[in-house]
Amino acid sequence: MAQLTVQEKLEILSDAAKYDASCASSNTTKRNSLGGKGIGSTTGSGICHSYAPDGRCISLLKILLTNFCSFDCAFCINRSSSNVRRARFSVEEVVELTLNFYKRNYIEGLFLSSGIIRSPDYTMGELVRVAESLRRIHDFRGYIHLKLIPGASQELTARAGLFADRVSMNVELPSEASLQRFAPEKRAREIGAAMGKLKLSIEESKEEGARSRHAPAFSPAGQSTQMIVGADGASDAAILTRSAQLYAAFDLRRVYYSAFSPIPDSSSQLPLVDPPLMREHRLYQADWLTRFYGFEVGEILDRDAGEMLDLAVDPKLAWALRHRERFPVDVNRAPREALLRVPGLGTRSVERILAMRPLRRLRLADIGRLARSLGTLRHFIVASDWRPGALLDSDRLRQHLMPKPQQLALF
Repeated sequence: MAQLTVQEKLEILSDAAKYDASCASSNTTKRNSLGGKGIGSTTGSGICHSYAPDGRCISLLKILLTNFCSFDCAFCINRSSSNVRRARFSVEEVVELTLNFYKRNYIEGLFLSSGIIRSPDYTMGELVRVAESLRRIHDFRGYIHLKLIPGASQELTARAGLFADRVSMNVELPSEASLQRFAPEKRAREIGAAMGKLKLSIEESKEEGARSRHAPAFSPAGQSTQMIVGADGASDAAILTRSAQLYAAFDLRRVYYSAFSPIPDSSSQLPLVDPPLMREHRLYQADWLTRFYGFEVGEILDRDAGEMLDLAVDPKLAWALRHRERFPVDVNRAPREALLRVPGLGTRSVERILAMRPLRRLRLADIGRLARSLGTLRHFIVASDWRPGALLDSDRLRQHLMPKPQQLALF
């Protein structure tokens, strides 16, 4: 068998990494970057694009250390029984790739995961060696996200947090029963215990940092996780309820949702078709509502229509249509909590409205300049010169506001 070139390995291991969605790079510690001029390209094998809260596009080299794996998770393309082309980077190859891409302005950081080889500790040790080499030997100041290996020792996990901006461990599926069914080598309690220890380490690091600016940071961008959507038949209610539990228990920065993709030679237990990508999008919208808009999971879902989100309209609009009695809302008098529930108003728009109210009475044109969805929100608000005419019933208004095909607005 001919030895693979680094370029061939990159093609294989970047493609193998595409199923992991949890690679955002926001909310980390700011650093001065290394020197070096480049051509500024943002495309190429292994480069993914994430978005920070301020809208900046951030490029990451997203790869696996190897797609060899001793685990046989049914939903994973890299499982031990899968007939895929295999490759493995050395630690030195990953370090060299990262530095070369970074110096040429192709990337701003590294997202590194791996299949499990030999043992969880061996694999985790190799991932830590990459991050340690970048930081200590090469003074790499870019972003690093390390995927933690289930079952790895606490000592290795602690070292990973010292060199990475963010660490994450995937819970994979919303229930312990589903995880036992589809990923028997993984243990939900083991994953939960590791995430709990990470939370404590992050909190302790923050406390030490408050006492001394010389204290080492531990995963300053926090921890995240990922759940696969559509592999095990779990409802949206079950997924969002599990997410709420994870946020509360482990102070996660993000729960990522990854729509299941049918894979070659898959288990007969798995579905044969993809779940609608719109479902993944609606879950992200609902997740956002619980984190930033004051909604509870139980409010978002229409229990009379089952435990699934409405795919035709976003969950905030769906809630408003079910509660027409709460509208219209007076933008000049309503509290922040009521404004956040108006379809078409985001958190920034609400803050701008509240900032302007002491200065002047807001007209509809003012709201149009502060928000982007006037066509939607005009049906739900009162301004100094505007009041909706005859209120449409929920069904008629729903038809009027139905988004155009392919439109994917957040709210």
